[in-house]
Amino acid sequence: MPIVLLVVYSFNASQLVTVWGGFSTRWYGQLAQNRLFLDAAWVTLRVAFLSACAATVLGTLAAMALVRHARFPGRFLFSGMVFAPLVMPEVITGLSLLLLFVAIGFDRGFWTVTIAHTTFTLCFVAVVVQSRLVSFDRSLEEAAQDLGCPPAKAFLLVTLPVIWPAVAAGWMLAFTLSLDDLVIASFTSGPGATTLPMRIYSQVRLGVTPEINAISTILIGVVAAGVVAASFVTRRQERQRLRDERMAAEGA
Repeated sequence: MPIVLLVVYSFNASQLVTVWGGFSTRWYGQLAQNRLFLDAAWVTLRVAFLSACAATVLGTLAAMALVRHARFPGRFLFSGMVFAPLVMPEVITGLSLLLLFVAIGFDRGFWTVTIAHTTFTLCFVAVVVQSRLVSFDRSLEEAAQDLGCPPAKAFLLVTLPVIWPAVAAGWMLAFTLSLDDLVIASFTSGPGATTLPMRIYSQVRLGVTPEINAISTILIGVVAAGVVAASFVTRRQERQRLRDERMAAEGA
């Protein structure tokens, strides 16, 4: 209900966000000319895309290490570091990253926010991919290696296509979490790296305007479109997998 109200009032002709003054798209037109919001949205999308890609690669590798290697030196410490952001308050995560960047002399800006979001979302990707790897039939990968396929190539050609829905879901989750984050970005951002949640929060402190409703509605639409697209791809791959299994069973 709150989301529906936000979307409806983004088309409100009145400047008073709680008083309906008729249907209008004027605020979307004004939003297109608001450089502060547009720049913040561009920064947010770039950070979300890059951090989601990096978190997906690292999270998938971490999940592979935890599932395929039950025992190795430092496994307990490794798993603790991977999953720590799941239970750690965002304030603590943001503050610790800030202290790290200050200690190594890394100027805060776009890349510090990207690194921080990668650190924050990596654990979510690892959880999703790990749950899929647990049920993965390793005999498929072993058969490919027995036929002369190198381990890396066997992973890319056999394992990755099977676990791809989980990898895609992890990427989408990391992307969405990055779009939504305010606390960690507030600690690690610098000049020229103001994200959209930070911009919205700073504007709301001065009062909610119809432009905020408009940009929030667009953000909801972007996330919803991504979720629908990911769901469509996942269902399509699942139908293809079932079709291949049915054809294999009929051929046998």
